[in-house]
Amino acid sequence: MSSPRALPPAIRSLPALTIVVVLVGASLRAPIVAVAPVAREIGGDLAVGAAVVGLLTSIPVLCFAVFAPLAIGIVRRGGADFALTVALGGALVGCIVRSTGGVAVALVGTAIMGAFIAIGNVVIPIIIAREYSAHRAHTMTGVYTSALNVGTMTVTVATAPLSSAIGWRWAILSWAVFGLAALVVWIPLRGLRAALAPSPGPRSRAAEGSTAVLRHGPTWLLAGAFAGQAFAFYAMTAWLPTLLADQGFSGAAAGAISAIFQVAGIAGSLLLPVVTLRASLRVAAIAAGVAWLTVPLGFLFAPGLWLVWCAVGGLAQGAGITIVFIMINGFGDDAHTTAGRSGFVQGFGYAVAAVGPLLLGALHEATHAWVLPLVVVLVAVVLFFAAAVGVAAHIQRLQRA
Repeated sequence: MSSPRALPPAIRSLPALTIVVVLVGASLRAPIVAVAPVAREIGGDLAVGAAVVGLLTSIPVLCFAVFAPLAIGIVRRGGADFALTVALGGALVGCIVRSTGGVAVALVGTAIMGAFIAIGNVVIPIIIAREYSAHRAHTMTGVYTSALNVGTMTVTVATAPLSSAIGWRWAILSWAVFGLAALVVWIPLRGLRAALAPSPGPRSRAAEGSTAVLRHGPTWLLAGAFAGQAFAFYAMTAWLPTLLADQGFSGAAAGAISAIFQVAGIAGSLLLPVVTLRASLRVAAIAAGVAWLTVPLGFLFAPGLWLVWCAVGGLAQGAGITIVFIMINGFGDDAHTTAGRSGFVQGFGYAVAAVGPLLLGALHEATHAWVLPLVVVLVAVVLFFAAAVGVAAHIQRLQRA
């Protein structure tokens, strides 16, 4: 990988680059989550049911999986800088389209937005690994993943009041400001030519030979870890309020308690790199896995301690996604190979994650209880735990060699 010293002076402005990373993190989730707080208003205005409105949230997650190969191709053929510009610009276009017409236009705009956000998902870990030293890259990965949670929380809290003031179309469009602000900082930082012109790097034998990611066992193991992490996260995010409501909480209280799960994710994202740097990657994977296990086990055997499980679960989900992104860059490969690994791991993981809310909902409806859904979450968490520890051990062996 390129050393930061080999790059133009502008790109070595780490404070500005850090601002870009934070804004990109917020922009990759905020526009998607913005639909949920105003779902009723959208359904009423567009004259559609909850299932159709739900597509405005689920389509982007499916796009993360479907368009991962496209993301890999753009990163490899255009370079990481160009790919990030394309991702931000395309997502902005998708946000605008989604807010301008009827239900068909909204769905098309959502798909456009999801496709380009998929590119951002793949490219941002590559840019972090390229621009920051190994020590700082772990920390910046935590900053990036915490920004995902910050964006989610900001939108969750502020979209409904905005909708009351300016209408739901302008309210959900307003969160494109994160991506627009990222572009405003990114393009001058990198320069017009580098940010807007494709510039593929040299293709290495590792990207074409026997070590290609699809033939690399630890990459499949990492994909399994991300699949377990993402499945558990999206399933719990979707159904935690209902689970709490079934325990006797009001809808408002259940929503407020569920917010703890998201807020604690910010802390988990920032704490995980501290563990990797002061202990080891393997210890961090074990800590994240154990924390995740407490969530399904806790709600199964001690549901009265809901505050503990929401808080610890939040720490776990923030730590879980952070360690996956750290490990994507942990193999020491060139940008081409890392792009392939990032795209494959995220494509596979998000494809599995998209099933989570649907499967848990179906199991709850069939059994009228939460035992079987929580057992399924437990299986996903065990997959994450075992696979993440295995990948961490492999990376540590590589680093010692």
